[in-house]
Amino acid sequence: MDNKKKITAAISAVMNYIKTEEEIGGARPMLVPASVPEPSASVNLWRTSGRQAQMQMRNLMQLKTFHGVKLS
Repeated sequence: MDNKKKITAAISAVMNYIKTEEEIGGARPMLVPASVPEPSASVNLWRTSGRQAQMQMRNLMQLKTFHGVKLS
């Protein structure tokens, strides 16, 4: 009897969550990934990769400097 109450409560909570998500985000299906824009000819992938590498290095330096994290 107690298990049935827990299962019913869990199912109703999930259904309520799904209902509110649909209301907030429209009727967009949850399993469909967000649309990813196609890279255009103006996007330079080398520049983007270099910028990401710079940001990662800066982040690692900040972690080591401000938080004393040792990476190794």
